[in-house]
Amino acid sequence: MNKKESVIQQIIQAGLLPLYYNDSKDLSIEILKALYQSGIRVLEYTNRGENALENFKVLKTIAQQEMPDLLLGIGTIKTAKQAKDFIDLGADFIVSPIVSSEVAKVVSEHHLTWIPGCLTPSEIHQAQELGAKLIKIFPGNLVGSSYIQTIKDIFPELLFMPTGGVEPERQNLRDWFDAGVSAVGMGSKLLKNSIIEENNFEALSDYISKVMLLIQSCKNS
Repeated sequence: MNKKESVIQQIIQAGLLPLYYNDSKDLSIEILKALYQSGIRVLEYTNRGENALENFKVLKTIAQQEMPDLLLGIGTIKTAKQAKDFIDLGADFIVSPIVSSEVAKVVSEHHLTWIPGCLTPSEIHQAQELGAKLIKIFPGNLVGSSYIQTIKDIFPELLFMPTGGVEPERQNLRDWFDAGVSAVGMGSKLLKNSIIEENNFEALSDYISKVMLLIQSCKNS
């Protein structure tokens, strides 16, 4: 299985793509380790601050040294230059909040997975034409789980992953998976600031593990 296929399979298997950014390099490292300790093997660091590139470089180095089975992607990529910069640092996949043909072209040239953010059927169709297999429905809270059921009938060959508005609670997760999503993206709902501010990364890891089990339960119910 090549990396492109492996990324999508890992996300589907976990049913979860965690995403985060922190200006602090040290906190970014601690969160990465907590995620890995919990059992996460694919995650998205987001390009949402001025330190994103430098932090990602450090995270990738640590992942290569200590977490050889981790797939580390980068999100919030809106331009071809951003995509190339992070691919040069070893990004395993690229996530975008938008549909960009320029980003899609760069990612395709490097034989990596591109996960674009879409909301409307026209955007989803454009992303499919550009080669996307997994679509990030963003922001998911604007449309809700019933929207997934509708668009899956229109695009049965695509996989969907809502991000934004996904709650780590049984009923909310069950609604999304019953509607047909392949995975959910979660940021601050998963990586609780209250725990991070206490520097209690063991507790953070335990919490993530519990959410992962809950997701598996909801996927298989």
